[in-house]
Amino acid sequence: MKKKLLTLPLFLLTLSLPAVQAQEAKGGISPKMLEQIKQSYQGTPADKALRNAIGSNDIQKLSLNQENQQAMDTHFSIKVNSKGITDQKSSGRCWLFTGLNVMRAKAIAKYGFSSFEYSEVYPFFYDQLEKANLFLQGIIDTATQPLEDKTVEWLFKHPLSDGGTFTGVADIVGKYGLVPKEVMPETNSSNKTSRMANLISLKLKEYGLQLRDMVASKAKPAAIEKEKTAMLGTIYRMLVLNLGVPPTEFDYVRRDAKGNPVEVEHHTPHTFLQKYGDPSLLTDYVMLMNDPTREYYKTYEIDYDRHAYDGKNWTYVNLPIEEIKEMAIASLKDSTMMYFSCDVGKFLDSQRGLLDIKNYDYESLMGVTFGMDKKQRIQTFSSGSSHAMTLMAVDLKDGKPVKWMVENSWGASHGHRGHLIMTDEWFNEYMFRLVVETKYVPEKVMKLFQQKPTRLPAWDPMFAEEE
Repeated sequence: MKKKLLTLPLFLLTLSLPAVQAQEAKGGISPKMLEQIKQSYQGTPADKALRNAIGSNDIQKLSLNQENQQAMDTHFSIKVNSKGITDQKSSGRCWLFTGLNVMRAKAIAKYGFSSFEYSEVYPFFYDQLEKANLFLQGIIDTATQPLEDKTVEWLFKHPLSDGGTFTGVADIVGKYGLVPKEVMPETNSSNKTSRMANLISLKLKEYGLQLRDMVASKAKPAAIEKEKTAMLGTIYRMLVLNLGVPPTEFDYVRRDAKGNPVEVEHHTPHTFLQKYGDPSLLTDYVMLMNDPTREYYKTYEIDYDRHAYDGKNWTYVNLPIEEIKEMAIASLKDSTMMYFSCDVGKFLDSQRGLLDIKNYDYESLMGVTFGMDKKQRIQTFSSGSSHAMTLMAVDLKDGKPVKWMVENSWGASHGHRGHLIMTDEWFNEYMFRLVVETKYVPEKVMKLFQQKPTRLPAWDPMFAEEE
């Protein structure tokens, strides 16, 4: 038996016309507007060719600027030597690798090591433990606020992270010391942090709710502190299962430039830091930022942007890019590398290891222009600091920089033998943060740190942790 087709009376069909008119009045796409929009694609042979190409190929490969494929100049007039490229694998620990690589370069130069690397797992273990405490104590501090409170919401969204900034290196290494890589080597969970982080974060959120309940039920501060300590004991055990037991003392075989053993030394993490690290770097530094969305020559502090509850919030002076370059050049001339962070994903040619705004011609491929400047990209969440590396070289011509080089932590096979080279034009557009030792900083800049910092919220878009 055939189903009878239902038809709507004409008066019901016409009811949709006022709805369309109302939608158009409110800013919706009306049929007339849609027809006008459709005219932007004419279906010309050129349009069809582009559609066919883009439909079956990677946009980045199609937009590769062939006019910018000439042989890359790898000569640098000022360069700090380094030995051995590190690899953070599938983790967000670039901030830690970068900070340690700055100190590692000094140790290699001082002792003439053929190769040398600190254990990144050791400080990362305590970084995760300290961040867990930062979260739990932050929950206690804000327990009387509703869950909808912006700070409470931010805490529950970010209970733990493997990203960070140089303040984390300074606070964690200064508190817990360092050990050589062979004493606490990498594990699967340190190389691939996401699974471990997800499980610990889940437990921390559960603990956060429990602590809020304790505060709501008027539990005594001593009881809350005792419960928090027990919670951190569970987190510690989870970290040990994933990363290993942090050593408290160990033997270290020091080797000469040829790799031959010279001496067996007994160390604690703090004595190892004193001899083979650079404790002064952890205190005698300043953080600089180039953020054109905010006033220059002002000091800013980021709330909760620290790695330990009793650590320091990230505090920086905002400066024009040219003044930051002057300090960077002074440091490199004195053979001192620096912690450097940028928006590394923009215009990166991974095969050549080149960061150049001319690498890709997206405008010609798409037939549009992209006209936002650095300030506008920050304001619209289109750009921000995403990755930290070690600034190690600059090429000067007539006293002006034309290109820069960083030591990366993505392994020796990535980029230019583990390094990235960037043009000075790219540096201007996508460099954001630099950590410089105070001896390379002019007095007028040092005086700016005497200001009371303007405190910015933890959720400010410019201050995501480097990964």
